[in-house]
Amino acid sequence: MELIDLASDVYACLQPDRGLGWSNSGFVNRSGGMVVDTFWDLPHTRDLMREYARVWKGPAQRVVNTHHNGDHCWGNQLFAEAEIIGHRLCAASFGKERPETMQAIKGFAGAGTDAAMASLAHALEPYDFSGIELTPPTTLFDDHLTLDLDGIRAELIYVGPAHTAGDVIVHLPAQRIVFTGDVLFRLCTPIGWEGTFAKWIEALDRIVALAPDVIVPGHGPLCGLEGPREMRAYLEYVYAEAKRLFATGVPVLDAAKRIDLGPYARWTEPERLVFNVARAYRECRGEPYDAPIDMAALFRGVHELREHWAAQKSGIGSV
Repeated sequence: MELIDLASDVYACLQPDRGLGWSNSGFVNRSGGMVVDTFWDLPHTRDLMREYARVWKGPAQRVVNTHHNGDHCWGNQLFAEAEIIGHRLCAASFGKERPETMQAIKGFAGAGTDAAMASLAHALEPYDFSGIELTPPTTLFDDHLTLDLDGIRAELIYVGPAHTAGDVIVHLPAQRIVFTGDVLFRLCTPIGWEGTFAKWIEALDRIVALAPDVIVPGHGPLCGLEGPREMRAYLEYVYAEAKRLFATGVPVLDAAKRIDLGPYARWTEPERLVFNVARAYRECRGEPYDAPIDMAALFRGVHELREHWAAQKSGIGSV
């Protein structure tokens, strides 16, 4: 982890992007301290708290959750005295993912497990999901909430359903800083859960319109406006390609294999493309933005696409 000083009393805690779950957090060292997102398990969140203790010795009085995915909120319980703030759809979605399920998946790494589940289990090895008690936001808002943190104004803005139903960004206007949660993945391939391409693109445009100097993405390194602009272009491209292939009856995985990612192939975990093609197909079928997702099938598709590209690269199966 790396604690980065962004402005007077404003910090980011960044984790290196090693794949699934390696998220970022923010901290405003005013008015008792406000944390933007905790981490996926208790050990990593304790490390986060040690980083913030370098600049603030007391327990933070506020925690903002940008959305309900565990890698941004499963450490909430360690801030026992804090006010936890989030969108009401974020709070309503707590429990859709279960820490005991993630802990059980880690056990699939042994012999005899199918390759896709073994790969997912391997990605989860750095985490310990034991002891987590889901602690949802209790201070809820709908569209917008303004906080005065001893002279630092923080604007909490609802921009979902984009990555998830309850997406929130945190804007510090005077400091020209935005914490985006997973509305923005920087130089790593995004995954969309509940939401639509149109709303996600609209959310990225909202970030650009705020004209920040520094953007803290949910995953990946700090950036400026190039970050949301490049991710917008990715989403537009993938959606257009997926719609074209859907119209010809090509299945999701085959469509992902046919899409040329060009410069986006250099982003980490490009095989997550399967998730994004599947989302586009759900939209093409007219399904609601929060339609149930077959997670196991999609992770198997991700594994198969990764193996397909590896085989192409090595020349296996080439004609």
